[in-house]
Amino acid sequence: MWLYECSCGDSRFSSKNSRVIDCWNLPNILCPCNGPSSPLSKQLSSWKEYYEWRGLPLESPIAILLHWPLTLYHAIQLVSWRRMSAGSSHHIIIHYLGPEKELFQLAVFAELHVLLPSCQVHIDFVGPAIPQQRDGERISLDRYAHCDDGDCECKLPAKRGSPAVTLQLFKGFYHDRFRDMVKDSSFPDLIIAANAGIAAYPSWLPTIELIKGLDVPAVFSDFCEEAAHLAARCLSNVSGCALTLPIQLNPFRQPLAVEDSALHLPCYSNCYLFGM
Repeated sequence: MWLYECSCGDSRFSSKNSRVIDCWNLPNILCPCNGPSSPLSKQLSSWKEYYEWRGLPLESPIAILLHWPLTLYHAIQLVSWRRMSAGSSHHIIIHYLGPEKELFQLAVFAELHVLLPSCQVHIDFVGPAIPQQRDGERISLDRYAHCDDGDCECKLPAKRGSPAVTLQLFKGFYHDRFRDMVKDSSFPDLIIAANAGIAAYPSWLPTIELIKGLDVPAVFSDFCEEAAHLAARCLSNVSGCALTLPIQLNPFRQPLAVEDSALHLPCYSNCYLFGM
């Protein structure tokens, strides 16, 4: 899962591989390969709180990968249950737009088991980066990514009946695939687009117009504050409305600066959040 965080990752690994990489390549004292010692008793608001709850030392590098599910968790808290559909406290459907790196790191979304313990979570990933041969692929994450320790409990078979985080992949743009995505399931409770780059890609225009008419909360992230403000301006111009979720720093952004950024600004994956 770590390979794609390196600049050499593109040439050494292919997203065409349908096998989910489910190993942290770390000892169990440095990774969340099993359930927590106690259930979540409060809303998490920082990496420090997450690490303490999961019993991990701060030197563990897992935040470099876990910013994907933790950002999703935080987005759900921001839009609040009141804005989600009736009954969603037990079943949440999320439309996740534009995945790229995430396709190499899908196993980290199993952490939603414990972040949202009372919910059955289903995520539909949609974007042009999904290979054609993986279009429609279904994945069930019924266990955590495992550690390197041979005698760890994480190697035991998953308990039967334990709720799984389920995923499905759709190749293409959201506005082109939306009907396929809702054909066999309900409308989403949340739409999220990580590191969206809305101002940089004209292909977002029909997607934003679609989202505007759905009456579903949509949360976007971007690498830096300038990109977030440019994106917010685009969203307001298309929707004719102000943001319902103002631009704000994401406490669960990736704690690793983006390399080779064209901007002379601090840039981090999932750095700023905003929504409509």
